[in-house]
Amino acid sequence: MKLIRSRNWYSTPQGEPRGYIRPHALRELWFHTGTACNLSCPFCLEGSKPGDNRLQILRLEDVEPFLLEARALGVEQLSFTGGEPFVAKDLIRILCRASDIAPCLVLTNGTEALQQRAAQLQQLRGGRHPVSFRVSIDHPEREAHDAGRGEGSFDSALAGLQLLDGRGFHVSVARQMKPDEDRAAVEARYRALMREKGLPVDIRLVAFPDFLPPGSEASVPAVTTHCMTAYQTEESRRAFMCAFSKMVVKQNGRMRVYACTLVDDDPEYDLGATLREAMEQQISMKHHRCFSCFRYGASCSEV
Repeated sequence: MKLIRSRNWYSTPQGEPRGYIRPHALRELWFHTGTACNLSCPFCLEGSKPGDNRLQILRLEDVEPFLLEARALGVEQLSFTGGEPFVAKDLIRILCRASDIAPCLVLTNGTEALQQRAAQLQQLRGGRHPVSFRVSIDHPEREAHDAGRGEGSFDSALAGLQLLDGRGFHVSVARQMKPDEDRAAVEARYRALMREKGLPVDIRLVAFPDFLPPGSEASVPAVTTHCMTAYQTEESRRAFMCAFSKMVVKQNGRMRVYACTLVDDDPEYDLGATLREAMEQQISMKHHRCFSCFRYGASCSEV
């Protein structure tokens, strides 16, 4: 299928050439397990909620061809996001298969969907490669976290984090980031919280700005070709996620490959049906979330 894109893909409204990223390797492959979630958070960049099917839930048979293709391309890590991945009934089977190929990372809110399947986690301990988990704890204070995710979700997420850590899995934490924050002070509060809960004090904290819900139109500066050459180096451009990773989704009953984990709400970032096809295409920096990567160096990756 020939991919047809708008003029906006190539140039800004002012007529300047868009910045772009040229993929150089498939180090990490992401799978979107579906936008269904056990929580409904107003800030969710995927618009996920119970029963949502903007992106459909993955089955093992959906994933297997991409696992084989990724292995042939030398993938180093396989990562899973949602929605809430533990809503997908096939998740454990998928992870067992995926961890035979490469280390795996699962993003989870750590609450009921995970905890109800705790007995199945032991199946993931015997794979060729480890499975790690990143639990979302938006703020180090209960009130702030629960204001976005619902009453009790802070304590539940911490319980999920403790469950995973107690069973020997490597864990990290996703948190929200404010533009004017004192990063050192915020991280110190997280370290204190981890210590209080008997969790690793040196746990990795992955901070994200507000990406806004899907389909949002944010007023951000355009990232031009000049921006990408004057303010970025060859090395820093290679560190953008779309330079070394892709994301597989199930959309309208079809398996598709998107440029990265942050742009699945824009069909112009649909790069085709195979990983090889996707890796041949330059990625425009036109999405408003691309500016967050440009400004903050934000990355969903732990590679």
